[in-house]
Amino acid sequence: MRIDQLDVVLRARSQWEAMELGNALVRRHAAAIWKPWLLLTLPVFVLLNLAGWWLDAFWLPALLMWWLKPAFERIPLYVISRGAFGAVPGTADTLRAQWRWGWRGLLAYLGWRRLSPARSLLMPVDLLEGGDAGQRRLRRRVLGGAAYGHAALLTLVCWHFEMMLQLAGIALVFMFVPLDSLPESLRIALSLIGSDTPAWVWLGFNLLAWAAMTVIGPFYSGAGFGLYLNRRTQLEAWDVEIAFRRLRERLARAVPLLLLVALAFAPWSLPVHAQEAGNAAPVEHANHKGSTGPVPAAATPEAIFGPSQVDTAGFRQAAARAYEDPQLGAKHMVCRWERRAVEEKQKPARDWDFPGGELLGALVKLLALLSEGFLWIVVGALLLALALTARWWLPWLRGSGRRRRHEAESDVAQHELQLPDTLPPDILASARRLWQDGRPRHALALLYRASLDELARRADIVLPPGSTEAQCLRASRRMPQEADRRLFARMVRTWQYAAYAGRLPSDDEFQALLDDLRQQYGWPA
Repeated sequence: MRIDQLDVVLRARSQWEAMELGNALVRRHAAAIWKPWLLLTLPVFVLLNLAGWWLDAFWLPALLMWWLKPAFERIPLYVISRGAFGAVPGTADTLRAQWRWGWRGLLAYLGWRRLSPARSLLMPVDLLEGGDAGQRRLRRRVLGGAAYGHAALLTLVCWHFEMMLQLAGIALVFMFVPLDSLPESLRIALSLIGSDTPAWVWLGFNLLAWAAMTVIGPFYSGAGFGLYLNRRTQLEAWDVEIAFRRLRERLARAVPLLLLVALAFAPWSLPVHAQEAGNAAPVEHANHKGSTGPVPAAATPEAIFGPSQVDTAGFRQAAARAYEDPQLGAKHMVCRWERRAVEEKQKPARDWDFPGGELLGALVKLLALLSEGFLWIVVGALLLALALTARWWLPWLRGSGRRRRHEAESDVAQHELQLPDTLPPDILASARRLWQDGRPRHALALLYRASLDELARRADIVLPPGSTEAQCLRASRRMPQEADRRLFARMVRTWQYAAYAGRLPSDDEFQALLDDLRQQYGWPA
């Protein structure tokens, strides 16, 4: 790997900084990532949903799209692994690479490693490094040692982000519903979820899941690649190697200049060294023969480093700077807080030596005594009031009190309406009698209940208990005749207007409805 061509600054980072580095790479190469992502995932999404529509199993494309995420995550991994070295691939190159790149390691991530929480960290090992199975196993164990927990947390966070985006898409639909229609819209939406959920609802859910995966998936792969780069930097000291390579390049550029300088000063330096070498023997002999005390040979720098000149002052300064490096020594300072034992200072007693001091002190004590007595009187009065009113608040406090109903029951409670369980033999006559007695809602409820029995008989179905009007309308599509379906829809609409909107039909409209029911369903008059 040519780490000298890296387009990012390598240094020892924390795991959180490494994930942010991966996200920065995704943002830098956003166009090169999302173009091939859309061109690949969108046709797969369409084909899978068409197959789910044909099989009448829309849960299957949603499951397959989720399971194929490792195959799609190769796209951002391919782009940022090349873009980090300054070679950003094009859209066509990225799409062509998906047919021949990374299939050996991908099969495992579509199989037994699909649910691995550290998939984003371990996939680059199999797709970028290669090697046999044993080497890849050891590499995954080494690279995932100190970053496995962070990779698992990354997977959990990205999964929550995808779920929140899907829920936000559903909530966005209801934000455009008027406030008055919101309860009814929620009830209809809940009724759509079941065994007979329409196809467009499943398609909407699958579309939201694909959109959430499209937004979060590249960032998930990028953060995992950042963890992978950081672990390799920590283990293989890439930052140190890059620093040494740059130092070697600078020295290589300076070698010709140093050679020229050495050749220029060579004629002057050689006689000087010879003269010094020639004078060294007499001096040493004189020191040896003299009586003033010779200098020991072991104590001179020349005896240790040879006859060359040694800058002892500069050497000492360089050694001192090396020892001052905090990474060289093991000494460090630890500061901690400790509680100090503070001796309590005794407050000096007040001295009432000024004139009238004793009288003022007596007045203060009397005022404090009167205030305390007044407070006790207030507390006693409160306790007495609580005792006298205990018969009112004590049962309420225990939860055994009974509320008195001062207001009459509402019209809805007095005229609580339920559909009849059994039908009379003369449905039309009973409904007309209820209408004439001033109970129009009961009459319409009877007709609606009878229409449900007629629907179950003609469509040869069994309606589940508690079926809503929308479910009954969908079930009416199985009635063989178009006239039966139109009449049932008219009956449901009339009942809904009366039950929820308070809009009752006129006498003529009610009579026309009875005539149509008798003529179409054959009910006796």
